[in-house]
Amino acid sequence: MRIALISDIHGNDVALKAVVDDTKRIGVDQIVCLGDVATLGPSPGDVINRLRDLGCPRIMGNHDDFLLDQELIHTYTEAPIIVEAVDWCRSHLSREDLDFVRTFEPRLEVPLDGQSTLLCYHGSPRSNMEDLLCTTPTDELDKFLAGYEATVLAGGHTHIQMLRQHRGMLVINPGSVGAPFREFVYGAQPTLMDHVEYALVGAHQGAVRVDLQRLPLDKTAVRKPLAASDNPLSPWLLEQYA
Repeated sequence: MRIALISDIHGNDVALKAVVDDTKRIGVDQIVCLGDVATLGPSPGDVINRLRDLGCPRIMGNHDDFLLDQELIHTYTEAPIIVEAVDWCRSHLSREDLDFVRTFEPRLEVPLDGQSTLLCYHGSPRSNMEDLLCTTPTDELDKFLAGYEATVLAGGHTHIQMLRQHRGMLVINPGSVGAPFREFVYGAQPTLMDHVEYALVGAHQGAVRVDLQRLPLDKTAVRKPLAASDNPLSPWLLEQYA
């Protein structure tokens, strides 16, 4: 069994298409989306449509929750540009699109083989707003993961690729498809990297393999929908992809 993990697409359909094309090239048994699919980028509807066509399992990210509950974002950030960008995204999605987001799950356990399992979430198994990093202290990580065990635990949210061993379990972050960060900035303005990130998780007869993937990004193709969009974040994103 080989699973492709994608996360934090954030309305970047060019990046999502690059990942989907790569998984078709190498061959995977399933794609699992770890959330934060439509907000912040220029093409929320295109991303929703591509995920709908894929029919893959989907985890509820915090930004997905923000689309469904307009007030919830204020428990997470008061940055005006982010709030405005989420509101813009919501206004550009149909009721059918939002109903699709409502089908996302908080967690998902996937069998890899007869001996190995994969637990999927967004931030941590208990909350899609928690930051789980390679620098998270062991005792704090114990609290994040309390009551949950799997061979591999996988979440996104931080936009930082990670592979960490914790009490015998592998804890991974596939990074961000649509907006990978050069470093984690704790809510400050990040610097985006001009590639696409995802991960592969495989298992066969108890042997487990995790591969963190990076693909080149066509910046010209990304800039085209940004230049045509009135998304409040478009000017900043155009600077990032100059």
